[in-house]
Amino acid sequence: MAGRKVDEVRDGVELTHLDQPMLDGSGQTKREFVDYLDRVSGLLLPGLAHRALSVIRVRPGQPPFMQKNLPDYAPEWIPRVDQWSEASRRTVHYPVCEDRRTLLWLANQRAVEFHPALLDLAGRQSMLIIDLDPPEGADFDAVSKVAGAVREVLEALELQAALKTSGSKGIHILVPVDLDHGVDDVAAATRAIAQRTATHDPDNATVAYVKDQRGGKVFVDSTRAGGATVAAAFSPRARPGLPVSYPLTWAELADVRPADFTIGTVPALLDADEVTDPWRGTMPPPQRLPAELIAEGHRIPIARVAAMHEGKRRRARG
Repeated sequence: MAGRKVDEVRDGVELTHLDQPMLDGSGQTKREFVDYLDRVSGLLLPGLAHRALSVIRVRPGQPPFMQKNLPDYAPEWIPRVDQWSEASRRTVHYPVCEDRRTLLWLANQRAVEFHPALLDLAGRQSMLIIDLDPPEGADFDAVSKVAGAVREVLEALELQAALKTSGSKGIHILVPVDLDHGVDDVAAATRAIAQRTATHDPDNATVAYVKDQRGGKVFVDSTRAGGATVAAAFSPRARPGLPVSYPLTWAELADVRPADFTIGTVPALLDADEVTDPWRGTMPPPQRLPAELIAEGHRIPIARVAAMHEGKRRRARG
């Protein structure tokens, strides 16, 4: 492109506008953002590999937006996978980010958040995910308390999990599962664990999908299943300060806050950490899901579908 100013070239990728703010009013530059992604590329990329990738991009003066379709101007060397979208009734050309070069190209496009599909390219789900979402105005202690309840439910099932901040206000709890579990069975087990958590700690946890029915409790979200995505470990989030979805140990949970982990603070934490990869280092091996848990989950309605039917009933009643 004539007149296009290139500030730097890394791994064959031309980087531009590196001195511009990355987010309006954030204080961090695009260069700081690119440097962060480059620093954590070896940790971030394993969670993106072999999966269709959605990203959230930012442009100066505009709100963040999600992009699934790889733009027509994207280089031919970027791997991609075509998948049919029932929602938009079209084929989506997703990028597959498996190397530093692709990651840097996406970073130069101001892709801030990286949301890989839960299903790999073979259609298998390797992680069961419980997403804890606090009510408006709640502090992180509320989420930590419900995370403890999830852990107690899992321990009763003889299941182990890893956890990370969502990069926003919540927590993601991930249970690695055997790949021969069907996607519908993993989704059912997720619903059952969420329901058991709400029953175990009814004062603090709820599975109510509709916000105005949650009563100020932490939402135990079981909908991160099947065709859903989740923010990857080490992915920044498009929020003030550019927080990062960061791995935690259970012992750390009571003493940290999501704002502790940003693109500015995480590199120093990694430099000081004796564990080469704090995410893989806390990840249990794949596990079999109990048959009774799966059967229990199949009897629980899918939260989003149940909420949709409830909405229709409300409208019918006028």
